[in-house]
Amino acid sequence: MSTKFTPFTKSDSVMLLIDHQVGTLGFCRNISRATIVANTRALARVAAALDMPIVLTSSQEGHAQGLLIDDVQQLLPKAYEARVKRGGLANAWSDPHYRDAVLKAADGRKNIIMAGLTNDVCIVFPSIAMVEEGFRVQVVQDAGGSPNAIGEAAARRRWENHGVVTTSTNQLIAELGVDWSTDDGGKLIAIAFEEVISHLDEM
Repeated sequence: MSTKFTPFTKSDSVMLLIDHQVGTLGFCRNISRATIVANTRALARVAAALDMPIVLTSSQEGHAQGLLIDDVQQLLPKAYEARVKRGGLANAWSDPHYRDAVLKAADGRKNIIMAGLTNDVCIVFPSIAMVEEGFRVQVVQDAGGSPNAIGEAAARRRWENHGVVTTSTNQLIAELGVDWSTDDGGKLIAIAFEEVISHLDEM
């Protein structure tokens, strides 16, 4: 059954980057590290270029997961300082501090753009939970990954069965850019070329 396509825009969307940590990055085997980092950089730059609200979170930074990757720290210094450091809840949406931070950043917006590590644990549960609370959610699948292809496929089936939309970094950039001839479009196509297209040989 088809539904009307209503694209996300910079004015009605919030960006959530979940657990892009140095250790967690190493847990992903279905997609290359270079792909995840390049696409995460692209998402961070898109949010900054469009002045979109963005919330960062990490899990157990003092354990194997480690700190958020340097790229996120450098591109989003204010958001990094304000990151929500979770104690270990796998479903970030279950953490009241994270939930409060997202709701404050959203300020009534109902569209959520989400990416993180790993897709089969740290993305599948909050994405479903947020849809159940009335948000429209898109998961940028190629800015995250899973320990294996089976886990990745299972996560995608599970979140899509609950109404979460799967997208890619390039597809999202085009959706938000709308028209490459505009100021915003020009900024976003430059990000796409610098962070995604130029890294294709590494992916």
